[in-house]
Amino acid sequence: MIETRLIPLPHGISLSCRMAGEPGRPVLMFLHGFPEGAFVWDTLLAHFARPENGAYFCIAPNLRGFEKSSAPPEVDAYRPKHLMQDIAALVAAFCPADRPQLECLVAHDWGGAIAWNLAAAMPQLMKKLAIINSPHPGTFLRELQHSPAQQAASAYMNFLIRPDAEALLAKDDFRRLWQFLTNGSDQVPAWLTDSVRDQYREVWRAGLTGGCNLYRASPLRPPRLGPPHYDPAAAAVTLARERLTVLLPALVIWALDDIALPPALIEGLADYVPDMQLHQVPGASHWIVHEQPERVAGYLQDFLGQVR
Repeated sequence: MIETRLIPLPHGISLSCRMAGEPGRPVLMFLHGFPEGAFVWDTLLAHFARPENGAYFCIAPNLRGFEKSSAPPEVDAYRPKHLMQDIAALVAAFCPADRPQLECLVAHDWGGAIAWNLAAAMPQLMKKLAIINSPHPGTFLRELQHSPAQQAASAYMNFLIRPDAEALLAKDDFRRLWQFLTNGSDQVPAWLTDSVRDQYREVWRAGLTGGCNLYRASPLRPPRLGPPHYDPAAAAVTLARERLTVLLPALVIWALDDIALPPALIEGLADYVPDMQLHQVPGASHWIVHEQPERVAGYLQDFLGQVR
């Protein structure tokens, strides 16, 4: 049974959270990306809450700016330190005092950007980390700075920072957002049913500014050459090595047909994440959580079952 609750946090933000399982049990937390919402994890919440799969307490927050979570209007409110603060406070709210860590933080897309940073800066909050098609900041910065292919694949980011992005995304029943989910194809994937479309519409109708502000607040995007001025974006960024190294046991699941995040992003990843298991999945796209939930659950189940 999955329920949704609005959880107030000590720093004045509230997050709308999907939950399954018995409070007090070991905690798994799932972080979604853009243009998604917490509901995309429902199959995995239900799976891991079952006694035969670990009887975890599973929680998936809608990130700030999404669905019914708090949506500060300022772009700066979506910088990584604030997103990390939200998740750290949520961990403190749900992990028992005698087990103040997540068993695992599982994340995709923008959720993964938060999770990579959190695992490097506050590893005490989790025992393990699982990432699904979300680039590590070190390899992403490298590719944005030196790979024309990645710059082209990420060009959509400069659309999402336009001041009129929300209005354009909402036009024609969210036509551009459906194109994201179909990888630009006119062919609708089997997983994108009418009921799933309605779940997406509910998230998008609650507001798109929070999602767009994630991109506006981040310099990790391609340089922008057009008017009103040149924006160097990632070309001007340097990242300290200590902010990039993740020493936790990590699982990385990478769908190889991701048109925005090609496999070059996992090259050299072990230099930053030495204790890593990597599963590359051919024939799957960025939306692998929708496309192959059983495979994702299986990889996670094996990873969680390993004794460390």
